[in-house]
Amino acid sequence: MAKFYVLIGPPGAGKGTQAKIIAEKYNLVHISSGDLFRENLKNQTELGKLAQGFMTRGELVPDDVTIGMVRERISRPDCKNGALLDGFPRTPAQADALAVMLKEFGSKVELVPLIDVPAKDLIERLSGRWTCKEGHVFHEKFNPPQKAGICDIDGSELYQREDDKKATVENRIKVYTEQTAPLIEYYGNRKLLVKIDGTKPIDAVTKELLSAIEKV
Repeated sequence: MAKFYVLIGPPGAGKGTQAKIIAEKYNLVHISSGDLFRENLKNQTELGKLAQGFMTRGELVPDDVTIGMVRERISRPDCKNGALLDGFPRTPAQADALAVMLKEFGSKVELVPLIDVPAKDLIERLSGRWTCKEGHVFHEKFNPPQKAGICDIDGSELYQREDDKKATVENRIKVYTEQTAPLIEYYGNRKLLVKIDGTKPIDAVTKELLSAIEKV
């Protein structure tokens, strides 16, 4: 039976890094909701055109459109072993729809790992990032440049992206917490949620994640 996992974690928790490792180890497809939207918009699929219409009008894309994209993606042959879902579901209603969909495929959500990191650590991780115009990334605390404000690699000036500014980071984390709390409760009530300590080094987080998956 195909195995499906839902990976949850706030911005800056290292979800993308861990998703790649898990997907490779268990031969799963990593399905990121962001990538899925970009693919459908770029290829101008029927669902992509529908989503674009809502987005152009500044409206939220309805659940049935998003769910349609996920259904189409997991029905492809490369998902025969299952998939690691990242960024979907976002709400209990989407989680219900996913459960119904997977049941039709003769499968279910096996586990929902939550990479848990306190807000203060996330703010430090994200708001300390500085980038040069060529895309080389430095961090005030974890990877500082040799000369403040200057890229070690090409000597150009470092700047902070809007996404990495403290006020933006704080807002992103607030939005995540408000939106995800009901989903965490949803999967917690169904005994599918497992909390992973995301403050540990990458290797230690990976070990904890793999151990949780092996148990099920």
